[in-house]
Amino acid sequence: MIDPVLASRLQFAVAITIHILFAALSIGLGPYLVYFTVQEVRTGEERYRKLREFWTNVFAVGFVMGTVTGIPMGFLFGTNFSAFSTVAGELIGGPLSFEAKMAFFLEAIFLGILLFGRERVSGWFYALSSFFVALGAWLSAFWILVVNSWMQTPRGYELASHDGTEIVQMTDPLAAFFNPRFPWMFVHMQNAAIISVTLLVAGVAAYFLWQNRDSEAWQTAFRVAIVVLILTSVFQVVQGDMYGEHVAETQPQKFAAMEAQYETERGADLHLIAVPTTLDGFTDPRADNLYKVSIPHLASFLASGGDPGAEVTGLNDIEYESPPVAIVFWSFRLMVGLGFWFVGLGVWGAYNRLRGKLTESPRYLLAMMLSAPLGFVALVTGWYVTEIGRQPWIIQGVLRTSDGVTPALNGLEATLSLVGVTVGYLVLLALFLYIGRGIVASEREDVLERSGPTDEPDRPDPTEVTADD
Repeated sequence: MIDPVLASRLQFAVAITIHILFAALSIGLGPYLVYFTVQEVRTGEERYRKLREFWTNVFAVGFVMGTVTGIPMGFLFGTNFSAFSTVAGELIGGPLSFEAKMAFFLEAIFLGILLFGRERVSGWFYALSSFFVALGAWLSAFWILVVNSWMQTPRGYELASHDGTEIVQMTDPLAAFFNPRFPWMFVHMQNAAIISVTLLVAGVAAYFLWQNRDSEAWQTAFRVAIVVLILTSVFQVVQGDMYGEHVAETQPQKFAAMEAQYETERGADLHLIAVPTTLDGFTDPRADNLYKVSIPHLASFLASGGDPGAEVTGLNDIEYESPPVAIVFWSFRLMVGLGFWFVGLGVWGAYNRLRGKLTESPRYLLAMMLSAPLGFVALVTGWYVTEIGRQPWIIQGVLRTSDGVTPALNGLEATLSLVGVTVGYLVLLALFLYIGRGIVASEREDVLERSGPTDEPDRPDPTEVTADD
C-alpha cells in the first residue's frame, strides 16, 4: 500500500490537474464569448453568431465538467486533509463559500440565458449575460486564488489554541486576502488561461481553415486569436520574470528548486539543463552529481531583478527538507520553454499578417493546430511548480503537508481512494474530449458544405509548402 501522505498528495494532484483544465477553459473563454456576442448584437453579422454559438457550446460542456470535477475536491479536504481543514478552516472557509455562492451561481444563471435566451431577451441584455458569465468565471478564480496565495504567503492571521490544537484565526481580512502573493498569482494565472484558450481558438480555427480557407467566421476567429496571442504571450514573459523575483524573496526553497541551486552563492548560474550523473541521483539529486549546461550569473540576475552578483540561497542551507527538485526544475523549464514558443508563434503571426498571408500559410496553420493544447500543458506545469515547490509546507511556514493529512487515514484507504479518484477523473476528461470532438466534427461538416466542391483545390495541403510560407 502507498503511504497515506503520498497517496493523498497524488490524489489531489490528479484532481487539480484535470479540474484546472476546465477552470482555465472557463476563465480564458469568457472574454471571447463577450467579444463575439457583443459583435453579433452590434453588427448582426452571421460570422459572429456562428463563433458565439460554437464557443458557447464548448464553454457549457467545460462548465459542467468543471463543476463535476470541482465539487469532489471540497470533500477531499475532509477525507484526506482533515487536519489542514481544522487548522485553516476559519480563514479559508469564507473565500471558498464566496466562490460557490457568488461566482458559481452568477455564472450558472447567466449561462442558461446565453444557451437558451437568444430569441427570448433583448440583444443587449443577451450581450450583458455573456459579460456576467465571464465575470462569474473570473470571480471564481479570484476567491480560489485568494486561498491558494494565502497558503503561499500567509498574512493577516494569528495562531490560537483550540481544544489543544493550534488553529489559524484571521485578524486582518484585507491582509489575508490581498497577501503579497495574490496580485502576482492572479495576474499570471488569468493571463495563462487566456493564452491557453487563445491557442485553442487559433488551433481550432486553423483546423477549419485547413478544410476551407474561405470560411469568413474562422478567418475572423484566427485573426482575433493571433492578435491576443501577440499581446498576452509577451506580457506573460515580462510579468513572469518579475513574479520569479517575488518567489525568490518569499519562498527561497522554491526558487532554489526551480534552479537546482544547492549551494548558497553570489553570481549563481542559471542551469538550462541539470541531469544527475548517477542512478541514485535521479531519486536524491545533489549538486556534486549533476551535469549542467548553464548561463553564468543569470539566476542571480533574475532573483534580484538585475544584479548578476546577488546572493541566491541554496537548498543545502535551508533548515527544512527541500521540495522534489527534479519535478520542480523540469516543470519550470517546460513552462518557460513553451512560453517562449508562444511568443515565437505570435511574432510569426505578426510577420504573416504584415505580408497579408495570415490565414494562407500552411506551415503556420499546421503549427497552430499542433500548438492548440500546449497552453494547457504550460499552465499545468506552472501549477506543479507552484504547489510542489511549496513542499514540505501545505501552509508556508505554518503547517507541513504531512501534518495536514487526516490522522486516522491508513495506507489501504488512501490507495483505494487514489485509484477511485484517478479513474473517475480520467473518465470525465475522456467524456469531455469525446463531446468536444463531436462539436468540432459537426462544425467541420458545415465548413465543408459551405466550401463546395469547386473549392476543394484551394484547401491547404501539408505536402504543398512553398518557400514563402
